[in-house]
Amino acid sequence: QVQLVESGGGLVRAGDSLRLSCAASGRTFGTFSTSAMGWFRQAPGKEREFVAVINWGGGTVYADSVKGRFTISRDNAKNTLYLQMNTLKPEDTAVYYCAGSLPGGTIYPRLERQYAYWGQGTQVTVSS
Repeated sequence: QVQLVESGGGLVRAGDSLRLSCAASGRTFGTFSTSAMGWFRQAPGKEREFVAVINWGGGTVYADSVKGRFTISRDNAKNTLYLQMNTLKPEDTAVYYCAGSLPGGTIYPRLERQYAYWGQGTQVTVSS
């Protein structure tokens, strides 16, 4: 079993930056480095939505709403996923979740059902 724990959320002003981290633990050997990892978010009253994904080769895909402002990255040696968020907007306010797929799955999973592991979420609030 793999556990994911997010950190780095907080309250910031529009235009500020934040970096989220997601630490994987448990049975990560041979799993984290060969799995696609993603970030999702859920705003109040809305469904959870895809934000970004990075595959085992380092390739990335972003939602149009964050393209050019957010950067997803990973450090396989530390079993850690990151999301650098720049030029934050009030509409970025949400609970952010990291997720891990199973090894050998879809190269760029963008659907919730394509992920096997989920963190508990970290709140990001952007004031105007």
